[in-house]
Amino acid sequence: MCKLLSASYAYYLANQERFWTEMSRHLILSGSALAISLIVCIPLGIWAARHTTIAQYVITAIGALRLIPSLAILFLVLPYLGTGFGPALIALTVLALPPVLINVYTGILGVERAVVEAAQAMGMTTRQQFLQIELPLALPVIIAGVRTATVEVISSATLAAFIGGGGLGIFVTRGFALFEPRIMLVGAIPVAALALISELILGLVERWVSPYRPGRVS
Repeated sequence: MCKLLSASYAYYLANQERFWTEMSRHLILSGSALAISLIVCIPLGIWAARHTTIAQYVITAIGALRLIPSLAILFLVLPYLGTGFGPALIALTVLALPPVLINVYTGILGVERAVVEAAQAMGMTTRQQFLQIELPLALPVIIAGVRTATVEVISSATLAAFIGGGGLGIFVTRGFALFEPRIMLVGAIPVAALALISELILGLVERWVSPYRPGRVS
């Protein structure tokens, strides 16, 4: 194993420029997909929590996307959008939508009605209720959805290389095609590290924003 890791490191040293180019592309691709999903799902999730009867159909439809494997989503866009960064971005955005939307919806809907009614009795406006009461209480659940989406997108962005989207998956696909594990590890290890770091950071953020975390003074 040590010999394999040494060979992978040697390959990295010989291809540093390409590695960092693909690393940047991987991060841009993942970050863009997550940003779009947040822009779409936060207002949609808030609306859904306010219109639960109609929203069930929207939540069910988008939630069903979670049943489609990420590789299948990538190849489904291929006949319609072709290859490249754009189609990969669309596919990864579709992958990120369900966890973010469902958690925004669940978080807002999960705020106790008694708390909202108390805020209304204090004379708060609807905007104040949302920004000062509902959003802070729902934030841990929302962050949990973002954490799930982030890990899924970073991991699945590796597959974007199959449709010309670039990223660290380039090394994985090249290593697979050449039967060279050392090349595969140059892509696989950084992706695993990025996913783990994102998981840890967002886990800490989720814990920090939780109103019930140990030691927090209410």
